[in-house]
Amino acid sequence: MKQVILIVAGLFFIFPFAVHADVQTEQIQYQGDGITMHGYLAYDDSVTGKRPAVLVVHEWWGHNEYARKRARMLAQLGYTALAIDMYGDGKQARHPSSAGMFSSAVMGNLDGAKARFTAAMDTLTKHSTVDPTRTAAIGYCFGGGVVLHMARMGVDIDGVASFHGSLASSIRAKAGDVKANVLVLHGADDPFIPQKDIDAFKSEMDGASANYEFIAYPDTVHSFTNPDADAFGERFGLPLKYNPTTDHASWAKLQEFFTKTFAR
Repeated sequence: MKQVILIVAGLFFIFPFAVHADVQTEQIQYQGDGITMHGYLAYDDSVTGKRPAVLVVHEWWGHNEYARKRARMLAQLGYTALAIDMYGDGKQARHPSSAGMFSSAVMGNLDGAKARFTAAMDTLTKHSTVDPTRTAAIGYCFGGGVVLHMARMGVDIDGVASFHGSLASSIRAKAGDVKANVLVLHGADDPFIPQKDIDAFKSEMDGASANYEFIAYPDTVHSFTNPDADAFGERFGLPLKYNPTTDHASWAKLQEFFTKTFAR
């Protein structure tokens, strides 16, 4: 017994954060664009002091457990994260047809999308753990397109990161419009993103004098960060595939991006 106690005590001193780490989660509701949205807040209450705030924007399936998992992962890194609800009322798509309908409705009204996004950010930055002067957003698939559009529209945010997100846009940023640092994490073999969209995006960011980085991972297709991608692809006949190597590499790149973005 004495030996077990000594081992546990030794682990306490070697891994103090693992022992004390306690990610708190909370389901919240907030209002924006005339609708009620459902959010999922995550933070580590063992971290002292104010910390940056990060929004997580879901895939086209809607606010689901995958977005919540990413919020918890961000909390483990020391951020306060909010998985947001761009569709409203917490609704989720069960089929690509409804996912396409939901996502098109949001992206077809960019002013409304901006209102929903900024309502979520206002809610998050009021949390007691948050430093409201340090903010960012990440998005997956549809959510990646959302955060890039928010950057294009000049939302006052420190950084945005898109994972396998859409690049095409009905608007084009002009010089000085993009205030955020921009990171695009893309699958080089993603059949949903044609080369012309990549070229147009880079040209747009260059023309807007944006601070951006575009990374294309080889042998990687759409939805590469989601372990459920293969099952979704098989069920609906879509070219989706999880890539654990690219998932880990892109998450490491995000951490590097945030370290630089939030540096004081």
